[in-house]
Amino acid sequence: MPSSRPADVYSMVADIGGTNTRVALAEGEDLLPDTIRRYRNSDYPGLETVLRAYIEAEGGVDCKGASVAIAGPVRDGRGTLTNLDWTIDEDTVARATRAETVAVLNDLQAQGHALGRIAEENLVTILDGQPAAPDAAKLVIGVGTGFNVAPVHSLGQVRIVPPSEAGHSNLPIRTEEELRLCKFVETAHGFPAVEDVLSGRGLGRVYSWLGHEAGDPAERGSAEIMDRLAAGDARAEEAVRIFARMLGTVAGNQALIHLPFGGVFLVGGISRAMTPYLAEFGFVDAFRDKGRFAGFMQNFPVRIVEDDYAALTGLAGNLARIM
Repeated sequence: MPSSRPADVYSMVADIGGTNTRVALAEGEDLLPDTIRRYRNSDYPGLETVLRAYIEAEGGVDCKGASVAIAGPVRDGRGTLTNLDWTIDEDTVARATRAETVAVLNDLQAQGHALGRIAEENLVTILDGQPAAPDAAKLVIGVGTGFNVAPVHSLGQVRIVPPSEAGHSNLPIRTEEELRLCKFVETAHGFPAVEDVLSGRGLGRVYSWLGHEAGDPAERGSAEIMDRLAAGDARAEEAVRIFARMLGTVAGNQALIHLPFGGVFLVGGISRAMTPYLAEFGFVDAFRDKGRFAGFMQNFPVRIVEDDYAALTGLAGNLARIM
């Protein structure tokens, strides 16, 4: 049926996570909030069917551009999701949307392109830093189904957001306790990666490890652990304390690598769930615990992004610049 929206005016943007895909329309750099729809990935065989379902729901809208962000590595416009058996490339996106301009990005790249376009009320400061120039480097750290980082470099109107797969680097170890945790989590893949602790599943592994240490094993999902923490459960509190300290250590390491004087921005569902607890549970001390560089770490502000649709905003902004 004919679309109620004019052809070749809008762009389609899609943020593909391990569990859900969010799709929306944008007009230029402006995301249209009333067009956002969420799809459960398990209900669809692949992204193409999701995008076609969205087009049908929007009355057959004919878009001039389309861009998707995936939770996995992207090379030459093609990527496979780390936690979902979907492979996505620019040809698939073009075929599904009939758009003339298409782009496939890593999800943290999309978050990086959103910085500067997120409403102030959707930013929560965990740690103050020093004033910085508008073009100062920034760093996005994503903690959700997985873990990853993306540095953000700007020069005037040009923004470069290089991809990475930092969540699959080695888990940092400083204490005997952390070594025991490391040995426990490495049984999952034979390699103790950052993501094995700093993710939704990772929080569950920390909780399981505490039970293993206590001789009282029990498994909980991240949502239940956070509920138990709010209810005063001691093991849940200790799991979140360990998580917060480890996140502080890793975030501090990444800050030293990338020197984001413009700020560190934590994104993702687990980051948002941790917002009330990070400062209290040791994140700040672990972030700044860098020996003779402890004072230098005060340069970097840390903020949590509470905008669930920031990746869509970033996709729209980047797509408008390349069309």
